[in-house]
Amino acid sequence: MAGNEWINGYLEAILSTGGGASSTVEEQQRVAAAARESGDQFNPTKYFVEEVVSAVDESDLHRTWLKVVATRNTRERSSRLENMCWRIWHLARKKKQVEGEEIQRLAYRRWEIEQGRRDATEDLSEELSEGEKGDGVGEIIQIESSQKKIQRIHSTLELWSDDKKEKKLYIILLSLHGLVRGENMELGRDSDTGGQIKYVVELARALAKMPGVYRVDLFTRQISSTEIDWSYGEPTEMLSAGQEDENDDSSGESSGAYIIRIPFGPRDKYLEKELLWPHVQEFVDGALAHILNMSKVLGEQVGGGQPVWPYVIHGHYADAGDSAALLSGALNVPMVLTGHSLGRNKLEQLLKQGRQSLEDINSTYKIMRRIEAEELSLDAAELVITSTRQEIDEQWGLYDGFDVKLEKVLRARDRRGVNCHGRYMPRMAVIPPGMDFSNVVRQEDGPEVDGDLAQLTRRADGSSKKALPAIWLEVMRFFTNPHKPMILALSRPDPKKNITTLLKAFGECRSLRELANLTLIMGNRDDIEEMSSGNGSVLTTVLKLIDKYDLYGHVAYPKHHRQSDVPEIYRFAAKTKGVFINPALVEPFGLTLIEAAAHGLPMVATKNGGPVDINRALNNGLLVDPHDHQAIADALLKLLSEKNLWHECRKNGWKNIHLFSWPEHCRTYLTRVDACRMRHPQWQDTAPEDDVDVDSEESFNDSLRDVQDMSLRLSVDGEFVAANSGGNGLDMQDQVKNILSRIRKQDSGSNSDVLLDNLPNKYPLLRRRRRLIVIALDSYDSDGDPDKTLIEIVQRIVKAVQLDPQTARVTGFALSTAMTMQETKEFLASGNVQVTEFDAIICSSGSEVYYPGVHTEDGKLLPDHDYDVHIDYRWGVEGLKNTIRKLMNGSDGEENHGKTISPIEEDSKSSNAHCISYKINDLSKAKKVDDLRQKLRMRGLRCHPMYCRGSSRMHVIPLLASRAQALRYLFVRWRLNVANMYVILGETGDTDYEELISGTHKTIIMKGVVSQGSEELLRGPGSYQRDDVVPNESPLVAYVSDTREETIADVLKQLSNSGGN
Repeated sequence: MAGNEWINGYLEAILSTGGGASSTVEEQQRVAAAARESGDQFNPTKYFVEEVVSAVDESDLHRTWLKVVATRNTRERSSRLENMCWRIWHLARKKKQVEGEEIQRLAYRRWEIEQGRRDATEDLSEELSEGEKGDGVGEIIQIESSQKKIQRIHSTLELWSDDKKEKKLYIILLSLHGLVRGENMELGRDSDTGGQIKYVVELARALAKMPGVYRVDLFTRQISSTEIDWSYGEPTEMLSAGQEDENDDSSGESSGAYIIRIPFGPRDKYLEKELLWPHVQEFVDGALAHILNMSKVLGEQVGGGQPVWPYVIHGHYADAGDSAALLSGALNVPMVLTGHSLGRNKLEQLLKQGRQSLEDINSTYKIMRRIEAEELSLDAAELVITSTRQEIDEQWGLYDGFDVKLEKVLRARDRRGVNCHGRYMPRMAVIPPGMDFSNVVRQEDGPEVDGDLAQLTRRADGSSKKALPAIWLEVMRFFTNPHKPMILALSRPDPKKNITTLLKAFGECRSLRELANLTLIMGNRDDIEEMSSGNGSVLTTVLKLIDKYDLYGHVAYPKHHRQSDVPEIYRFAAKTKGVFINPALVEPFGLTLIEAAAHGLPMVATKNGGPVDINRALNNGLLVDPHDHQAIADALLKLLSEKNLWHECRKNGWKNIHLFSWPEHCRTYLTRVDACRMRHPQWQDTAPEDDVDVDSEESFNDSLRDVQDMSLRLSVDGEFVAANSGGNGLDMQDQVKNILSRIRKQDSGSNSDVLLDNLPNKYPLLRRRRRLIVIALDSYDSDGDPDKTLIEIVQRIVKAVQLDPQTARVTGFALSTAMTMQETKEFLASGNVQVTEFDAIICSSGSEVYYPGVHTEDGKLLPDHDYDVHIDYRWGVEGLKNTIRKLMNGSDGEENHGKTISPIEEDSKSSNAHCISYKINDLSKAKKVDDLRQKLRMRGLRCHPMYCRGSSRMHVIPLLASRAQALRYLFVRWRLNVANMYVILGETGDTDYEELISGTHKTIIMKGVVSQGSEELLRGPGSYQRDDVVPNESPLVAYVSDTREETIADVLKQLSNSGGN
């Protein structure tokens, strides 16, 4: 609040208005009496500033104050002052109320975390050993070097080296929001296009240069809008070509690093990251299609004909983490996460400010949706990469899905081979961001450096001065004596960067002013009045402090600079033997500190956050308390006046800067990823298109289907074939017709489609389908049994498809339900529907997949074994059963004749190996899905709980299982693109209903079909909303008001014309 002179004048005006501020004066009198009793002198100005206005955002009030002082009418002026008084008073009261609610919330959360940790350790049923109390294998530890301690990976991990070059790895990076391109990055254009964009682009380039890495794809959003440059609409952009190896001729045209832009959301509009959440599933489906195509291409180039699956999928930020979790689950490959900035940490800061309620924050920033995405990312991630240890302890430690103490226990047990009962905590690794030092020209100490600026800029013959960089001239014009050492600060004019305290330290230390100049690079500006209130307020305060301390000629604050000027600014400061300073209140990492060290600048930095780790590694400066302006001045004076210390810090920075280079980052990165549990799709039953060599004795039915597909393809694309085959296409089509004619003669009067559909098949029909109708209507009665009208609707849907014989021949059907396979068969039998009419049946909420007519044993259908293996990841059935029983019965059980009645009871008949089914006895006491998932996460259990069948059942299935993910599995396994699927839903459904709406598939919502769903049990108050998951409008979603065959057929045709086929 220092420097806001308007407050003092405003207080004097309030005190002079009399009755208008009576309540404020009465409060002051009460405090004054208390102060007299304690012997202190009451200061009304101090009281008002510290107790009433403190921590209130005064930028808006300041503008109001300016209007007030400009009012000439005394009565009107007094009235306005009175209104301002009450406004501030109510703001202060609201702030205290919000602070009180926040204290209660944090206390309850701490209790929940401790309770979860205690429950988990009790269930582990083993005392903590010494090994569990200490650091485990792979923990980053301190190892002595010749001069200091630096962070190294534990020696048991094999460091990534040139020996790995025989590998041909395919790495996926995801960064959804902002404007991403390889050249001329528009950093700072908005809050979404900042340091993260630069980081992921440079990471992609650096990884592509590492031995063993063949291709790196950086996925982002494709935007074709007149508001932005056309380059952001290009589907592909090469960042760097692949490595050339004289001894390896396997390098193909697909190697290197690329930006892959996937269209999702409105194609012609740039969206802020808060508005992208409803479109995440659409991105996932689009990215999945590209990855499958690229895996096949890479397989042909370097995989010996077998698909080259991604080595790892790395999500950056919460939205990409959410997407990476879904892609990782669909492909069954490892996931890595980098948070960059975290939602819970931002929420804590905003609540502490007291300016907005939780509801307001959630509405503005979609913060609860972001936090849930980060929690889901923790569920699925093998590895979480952070920049500093502080990020692990103070930021990730806020999440339900990560507990430092429990993580050590589980890691130690896993190392000793002791059962963890399905509990898991992701591994955290501190890997500082890499830096590109290619533009840094290192100059050793010598006469040139020791000279003054005039000597440095003069030509060798002394006749005239060298041409100076433009940014040097721009800075020098501010100084009376530009030859003095420069104190350089480079940051946005953000209050958190603490620039005003630096100015105060410089202004109040005469020795420092006489010894050095101060340069403040505070972004670019045209007019302070047009800047945001926070940035404008900082710049205004800077100008006032310069005037207050009469720092004209000692401080430079240029209005503009280019990104390419930044290295020159560092070089200028180093030439003058200056110092770089970062006085931020908290600095998550501090890339500018590394940049400055690379240019030979010692540093003074905040002791809060990342600079602690940087200084430990570089040992090139001093750390200070950012709130202590005297300590800042003393540290700067010490470095600038003690030349030996300055030179020592300079040399240390240069000596150890390689620790923050991109090659070092990537080597550590790949070493860490290599230590993860590697997994990728491994099919037990390999279909012909998955093999290079097709079995010559393929079944007769498969041959018929090849002919049928060929016939259809030729009929649809006949013109194209004829045009490109010199007329041979027509001859081939005639041959196909002759073959089909001979087949029909064998059984005259029978329909060829019936013949084909009833012949025994070695592989599911899905691999021959071009379109799939997925019926996922959750229509149940109060007992959880299928509604009697549901079977009729299923029959109408089948008939609607058959109205168009051309598309019916390549259209398959799938049934997606919460019922078991046996219950599904009974349901279909009630309407005389054969189960073999469906190509796939997804049962038990996505925990099982069946292919009728395939995978049978003694006439009994068997589930897809490959899918069982696919979803088994992190599935701890026994630990889940015990924990859910405790959670549900702990306080909610009731006594009935001596027996405890639980709100739920396990239904073993409806359970299977990957689904724990419960019957709901008391719906009023059932926990919401988000509450139950939170408690399970706190105990290290990762799963997908849901309510289904009209809220009569609760299913707990594996993390990677769901009805929506099962569709993506069918895409990966049988190459039936999700974009060619049509999902038919009701207006409500089970709690996984929302996941089935959005994506690249087409969705038909039937009105009036489902009367009772389970969605009221999905989320509690204060959570994210449906609008954060499902887009309000989409060309891929259509509604029907009746269930007539013609209506359904018309909607199917309408959606098929919307794209994707």
